[in-house]
Amino acid sequence: MRTIPAVLTRPRAWAAACLVLLAFPFYLDRFWLQAGLFAMAAAIGALGINLLTGATGQLSMGHAFFLAVGAYGYCAFAGDGADRLVGLGLPGWLAAVLAVALAGLAGGVFSPIAGRLQGAYLGIATLALIFIGQHVLFNAHGLTGGFNGRAVPPLSLFGITFDDSELVVAAVPFGAAEKLWYLGLALLLAGALFARGVLRGRPGRAVNAIRDHRIAAGVLGIPVARYRAAVFVLSSMYAGLAGVLLALVFQRTVPEYFGMLLSLEYLAMIVIGGLGSVAGAVIGGVFVSLLPQLLNRYSDALPLVSAPGTGGIAPGEAARYLYGAAVVAVVLFLPGGLVRLAARRTRQQPSGEER
Repeated sequence: MRTIPAVLTRPRAWAAACLVLLAFPFYLDRFWLQAGLFAMAAAIGALGINLLTGATGQLSMGHAFFLAVGAYGYCAFAGDGADRLVGLGLPGWLAAVLAVALAGLAGGVFSPIAGRLQGAYLGIATLALIFIGQHVLFNAHGLTGGFNGRAVPPLSLFGITFDDSELVVAAVPFGAAEKLWYLGLALLLAGALFARGVLRGRPGRAVNAIRDHRIAAGVLGIPVARYRAAVFVLSSMYAGLAGVLLALVFQRTVPEYFGMLLSLEYLAMIVIGGLGSVAGAVIGGVFVSLLPQLLNRYSDALPLVSAPGTGGIAPGEAARYLYGAAVVAVVLFLPGGLVRLAARRTRQQPSGEER
């Protein structure tokens, strides 16, 4: 009997998981694909705020502002002006890149403040971004469409248009959700690998030192303000990318969505998943984004949960209660988040054997 080391079985598990994810569009209906896409967008945004809050220790309440910059920036760059709103008519892929860059630029404008403030002071300062953003989104009608929002132009990449025009693959019709599924997977994988490289490299060690002891990090020669500002810009770009993907999935941007509750949800994601962990950000993003959708889908079969206006608890409200309770439970009983629990169970499982 020969024991198989866990380090060898882990790549096999990852390969199997990737194959399953790649096969989903061939078997799942539109609801599950859209739910998965929302989870991917949430995970990308959670990676960004986890770099800022989890790794650097900087509290941000304005993450939703940068998601809005990405979403509306893409609409403005890619729009053709046919709806009488601002539109430059750029190719979709270029509009997406510029929208992410615009979110980074917005973060760069705020980064001098982020580099000098910390803790609750930065949280209060970034909270102002939400109020400013909401005012602009509701009142800049020529740019945002006001309260009703604006339609999102489809993305075209490598000759493929990510809309509901039918594309048949292996006798399976691919619509917008099926096409966007693979784009979302690619963006999430790239974002996770990049964040992992940042955290495991020299910048990661520097920001962890800043988080653990700011004064000692400065004594060691680490430029504290510069690193904080740089991570804030990077976090803003992740949020902008998440905003672009959300816009493509929703197919319409609505100002009300990018409010304070969305920022609080992103903080809940990284606390539940695990602060400072790439896998934790992904797990937390999937958990918090899928929960209200599942409650809405199965509200008829769940006690106390019902459609809004029917006397029970609305699915969205019930979801907030549940992941609020999850935050409290994680803080009290599982400080490392769900990723720590998964790692603990992996260590406790006996190694497989091969004859």
